[in-house]
Amino acid sequence: MSFLKNIKEDIVTVFERDPAAKSTIEVLLCYPGLHAILIHRIAHFFYNKKLFLLARLISHFSRFLTGIEIHPGAKIGRRVFIDHGHGTVIGETTIIGDDVTIYQGVTLGGTGKEKGKRHPTIGNNVVISTDAQVLGNIVIGDNSKIGAGSVVLQDVPPNCTVVGIPGRVKARKDPAKGVDLDHHRLSDPIAEIINDLQERVSKLEKMLKIQNHALSNESVVADSSPSRDLTENK
Repeated sequence: MSFLKNIKEDIVTVFERDPAAKSTIEVLLCYPGLHAILIHRIAHFFYNKKLFLLARLISHFSRFLTGIEIHPGAKIGRRVFIDHGHGTVIGETTIIGDDVTIYQGVTLGGTGKEKGKRHPTIGNNVVISTDAQVLGNIVIGDNSKIGAGSVVLQDVPPNCTVVGIPGRVKARKDPAKGVDLDHHRLSDPIAEIINDLQERVSKLEKMLKIQNHALSNESVVADSSPSRDLTENK
């Protein structure tokens, strides 16, 4: 796909995912996420031509302009939308699929100083919420959602939700077709574990009450037995 067609597709993507977008001029002038993607495509072109310094200078300019840091070596697919985006960092060996949505403060980074592939691979139709950290050479499966503030250090299968620190993985019952931005209704595995523990504690308390009541009745019977024996002997 040509660069101009990519620009048109990226603009359409903004309108599809941000109801606040009013006009093409506004999108072109006022959306730092779009600016970061467009400038990255230029930087990535020069990176592939092994003009590394020029590519880094272009990405450096983009960081000052947008507050979004994308290494020119990162591979970014079609219709990727960075919403707000300030503080977002995308590392050199990151691979991002199509129709991915990334919110502000997200880090797609490494976990050390190792060489080679050291950043995550993000599948298609993935939503990564605010301040999520996806670290290391891991794979996030298609149609998955990463909850706000989560720290993900292991592979995530397709059609899953990840929430918490460290991220807990849970399969989604009804994975949506197409882009699903309803990330504020993510299920919370940690909350579910707490609720399960509360239910178990409640059941144990009921069992203890029943046992205490039974022991109390046995004690009453035991206390009354000698008096009945004495009465019978008289």
